Amino acid sequence: MATETKKLTGAPSILPLYARAAAPLVPGASLLPFIPGGGGEIPDVRLEIDGVVADPDAVAAYAKVCDFALRDHLPPTYPHVLAFPLHMALMADGSFPFGAVGLVHVANKITQHRRLGIGEALDLRVQATKLKAHPKGKAFDVVTEARVGRQIAWESTSTFLRRGKGDPGAASGEAFPIVDEATPASAEWRLGGDLGRRYAAVSGDRNPIHMHSLTAKPLGFPAAIAHGMWTKARALAALESRLPDAFAVDVRFRRPILLPARVEFATSAGTGEEIDFTVRGRGERRSNRHLDGRITPVAAKTSPKGKAN
Repeated sequence: MATETKKLTGAPSILPLYARAAAPLVPGASLLPFIPGGGGEIPDVRLEIDGVVADPDAVAAYAKVCDFALRDHLPPTYPHVLAFPLHMALMADGSFPFGAVGLVHVANKITQHRRLGIGEALDLRVQATKLKAHPKGKAFDVVTEARVGRQIAWESTSTFLRRGKGDPGAASGEAFPIVDEATPASAEWRLGGDLGRRYAAVSGDRNPIHMHSLTAKPLGFPAAIAHGMWTKARALAALESRLPDAFAVDVRFRRPILLPARVEFATSAGTGEEIDFTVRGRGERRSNRHLDGRITPVAAKTSPKGKAN
């Protein structure tokens, strides 16, 4: 069956989408045709929006929260922010088998084929894959492409877990490069209790688990937790001077960071030009890993005009 493509003329509004995404938590709400949560398979639908240009003030606000330097190109994680309304629209649709609120973001891989200028117009494409087996339930990917003309300049894969009856023999993605606990920390981060709200304001990701302890506790967390994509962005900001123009950065989100918090950031050299990094607990809690990641250089693409960007 062919993929159904839906072309949007503008970015959807996030708050109504969150209301629909959370509605399956209300008993019986999933019986309504416009509410996700009816079960079954993920629909083969691709959402597209063309000509998306980042707002410089919004980029500056995002850079400040994530500690990126202000430059004439986008932070490597920022296209995820531009595509996030499409992610929510995909998962809040009535045909989606479950609600987005309650899913666990377990991994994210970004490949930046070249730097993206703040003023460049991006054509965004978002699609979810079919469900796959996982030891703790079912998993699926949300695949995003940012194109400039016919060229894919940036792409990402976000892996989500729907908890439930799992397959003990399925791959979990746990086997991943890990910075040794004995590796000294290169930095310590002090994260305020309002970090989730600050990041939500610049990213649009207002999942209740990040906003306040009062909204996180009904969903099983004793306090608000830091966004995984903030943690990834903050790690890349710490390594910004070492990043090539074109690279892939693959992370696994481990233990949530309960806010407020103090955590360590540490790095080690992988094989070749790779950089491994981790965000972990402090001192005796170094075994409590919050994020593990690896940066790998890739072959750079040129801009549509034929010049390296």
